[in-house]
Amino acid sequence: MNQPLLNSRLKEETKKAHQELEKKVISKLKAISTEAHYADFLNSFYNYFSGVESLVSQHINTDILPDYGVRRNSGRLKEDIAELGFQISPLTEKPMPEITSLPAAIGAMYVMEGSIMGGPIIVEMLKKYGIKRGFSFFSGYGAETGKMWATFMTFMNNNTVTETEQQIAINVASQTFARFQYYF
Repeated sequence: MNQPLLNSRLKEETKKAHQELEKKVISKLKAISTEAHYADFLNSFYNYFSGVESLVSQHINTDILPDYGVRRNSGRLKEDIAELGFQISPLTEKPMPEITSLPAAIGAMYVMEGSIMGGPIIVEMLKKYGIKRGFSFFSGYGAETGKMWATFMTFMNNNTVTETEQQIAINVASQTFARFQYYF
């Protein structure tokens, strides 16, 4: 019997951790009323995403995922913060997911890439609160978002074919959702 594809398992098996993080993010979003608040919100994303990216890049690069270099990254967060007139503020040491293998890196990257899907909703919420700029990170890949997500799903499924590999990816994805909460 063939192992089910990872993408068919991930959403369901990380649902609880995803929903808990989403509640926290939405609560923080609803509290934004100035560009300074928004810059602080972006700073939380930057501190977490830059740390996770550093760990992921030890296992995924353009040799393994050819479009890795053009995927959305924490550099966009830094640019958005600068556009708002602020600078990165390092946060005190907070927990990171344990990324020690390719399947673990895929699990963490699933969370980061998946956050693109909610980006347009976040931008619309922010606009309602009077924020008018600093949206490059949450704009994802624009018209290419669906294509980039599909490419990542194929990569993910092709590189996690055993039950062990999939379970590692699922565990790290759940961990990535859960540990992100500490940054807010």
